[in-house]
Parts: sequence; C-alpha cells; structure tokens
Amino acid sequence: MKIVLKRIYDRPSPNDGYRVLIDRLWPRGLTKEKASLSAWNKDLAPSTALRTWFHHNPDLWDQFSKKYSAELEQNDFGKEFLKQNKQQEIITLLYAAHDTEHTHALILQKYLQDLSK
Repeated sequence: MKIVLKRIYDRPSPNDGYRVLIDRLWPRGLTKEKASLSAWNKDLAPSTALRTWFHHNPDLWDQFSKKYSAELEQNDFGKEFLKQNKQQEIITLLYAAHDTEHTHALILQKYLQDLSK
C-alpha cells in the first residue's frame, strides 16, 4: 500500500487511487463534485482543540507534532482506517492547508506508513 499526500485544491488524477479528505472542516470554495472524494474521514484529523491551538503557526510545529502524534496513538482510528482500506493500492490523503511543510497530513502519513509495515 502506498500512502501519498495532495492538497485538495490540486486537480484529481486517476493515479490518486482512494482519495480521502483528512481535515475536520470542509475546504472553502470547493464543491463536493470538484473534490472527487472516495471518503471524508474527520476522525483522522487533529481534535478541534488541538487544531484551534495550533492555528497553522510554524513556531508551534514541534509541539503540535508531538500532541497530534499522541492523539493518534491514543485512539484506534488510524488502525481501523488501514484495516478497512487494506485492499487499496494507493491512498491519497487530502488536506487544505496552504503550508505544505507544517500540515498534520505529514504526521498522519508517517503514522499510517509505520502502522502498515
């Protein structure tokens, strides 16, 4: 299984495989038709409290990374997600953040890749 990242605003591709939105909030200005989603999994996103605290502030990235990783470890959403989608060859995790270096998608991708080994 290959797990890749892509901004939800980027054009969908047949190579995306299973496309899952991993944000808790729906992306602004995007229709569901244009999103071309296979699923929307809010459970994989950071909690509302953590997302609000972080507010995409790069200065808080290290702390956010640790807190979000702890949230992922404390629940079985990632394990359940992989179990339900084990037949997928490619899973594309979709996110809306403009900052591609400080997005929860990077942390989730690594977490899911580690679980799938």
